[in-house]
Amino acid sequence: MSYGIYIGCNHTADGHAYLAGYGDEPSSHWLEIHPAEDYSSDATITVGVTPQADLPGRLSQIPQVSRTARNIRVNYSYYLGVPAPLTNGGLNEYGVAVRDIWSTSRDELIDMTPKDQTGPNYSDLARIVIERAKTAREGVDLIAQLIAEHGYSTYGGNSHLIADPDEAWVVIEFAGGRGLWVAERLGPDSIRASRPGYIGEIPSQPNDDFLFPTHFFDTAIEYGWHDPADGVFNVNAVYGDGKHRWEGVKWIESVMRERAELPQKITLKDIFWSINTEKLTGDTAGYGQVVPLVHPKYSALRMMWHAPIGAVAAPLLPVFLGQTSVPAEYQQHRYLTYGESHRFQDVRKAMATPDSVSLVSQGVETAGSAVYAYKRLMHLAFQKPATILKEVREHWSHIEANANSELQDIVRTASALLEANEPMLAAQVITTFSHRKMAEAFADCSVLADAAYIRLKASGELNLNNTPVSPDQLW
Repeated sequence: MSYGIYIGCNHTADGHAYLAGYGDEPSSHWLEIHPAEDYSSDATITVGVTPQADLPGRLSQIPQVSRTARNIRVNYSYYLGVPAPLTNGGLNEYGVAVRDIWSTSRDELIDMTPKDQTGPNYSDLARIVIERAKTAREGVDLIAQLIAEHGYSTYGGNSHLIADPDEAWVVIEFAGGRGLWVAERLGPDSIRASRPGYIGEIPSQPNDDFLFPTHFFDTAIEYGWHDPADGVFNVNAVYGDGKHRWEGVKWIESVMRERAELPQKITLKDIFWSINTEKLTGDTAGYGQVVPLVHPKYSALRMMWHAPIGAVAAPLLPVFLGQTSVPAEYQQHRYLTYGESHRFQDVRKAMATPDSVSLVSQGVETAGSAVYAYKRLMHLAFQKPATILKEVREHWSHIEANANSELQDIVRTASALLEANEPMLAAQVITTFSHRKMAEAFADCSVLADAAYIRLKASGELNLNNTPVSPDQLW
């Protein structure tokens, strides 16, 4: 389902807007840094879904742009039969950040979705926006153009939160094959959570704050879902699930608005808490991500805070757009990767059965897996949340604060090197810092997990039945 939250700049202690959230899929998740790439005029990309998807369709080719933007993104390997790798969220060199979040369409739209649907799927749209958009509004226009020209392959409805340092947009794409979408602008005074993505009442015509295609109202009238005499068009009631803001959304938006009213306003620690609280984050959260929406002097210094699993049991640590690599522990591993259970790190069967060879490099696979290690710690902590989970969260809070305290000096050093026309040295500085912080936390994770296991085992409190325990969530 996924979760995203946007905090406008007027509510934060540092005066920056933020986009945060996580992916929510039964799959592996991994971090990638993609360089800018140039393409020929006849280049294309493959988009859509296959006949094996839960809502089937056909893959198709659409034109590629001449140059894609450098970006950081989180990929994963499975959701409802949509072809992997899938993209859930990320940040590009222009400062555009994206979150992909489920938003179901009404049952009739899902039922009328063509069985041979074509066009970009939800993941394709997220990836294309971070590869091409220079502003959040341009991201909205890209989605609208792609749907109009190529269609939209859906699994039942979806949404995106697209943000830049100046504004953000909620975009909802509907099932049904009718090219229906709608977008709402968020600004400096906004606090908006999505899970699922929602939009309420909209005006009868597009304006600076609401965008939708010309047939948006007519389609609802055609199917009898809206009566113009009502005078009010509520998107969620007409085209969505009719529930509007779910309980978890109401709760987190309310709490964050209360914190915004405090003299110190919303701090970075508060934003971290909004995606690491056990009321909202558990085993289904595939990772955590917090993007400060700022315009540094050099795009290489754009960064996000990243956790390899749900941040309830893992620290959020800095990753820079300009760093040269991601630690092997944070790259794709076989653990939880769809399809790896029938593959081998062995090529003897490759000629007869090419799909028998693992998609993960042997070198990376022999490194530790951050997802596996932190998942282990999480499931130990969930068995005793009042003590072990509390201690784990306190420890990671210290680690996050320490990283943040070093961040300013690292950025100043890298900025000075970039000013001196030494981009390789600047990249070395930020890469070394990010890798070091991740390595230190990974080592701590092993110690914390071993200690928690010994405590639970010695006290006879290891949960050995088939019913897992975890904190109650509001979703």
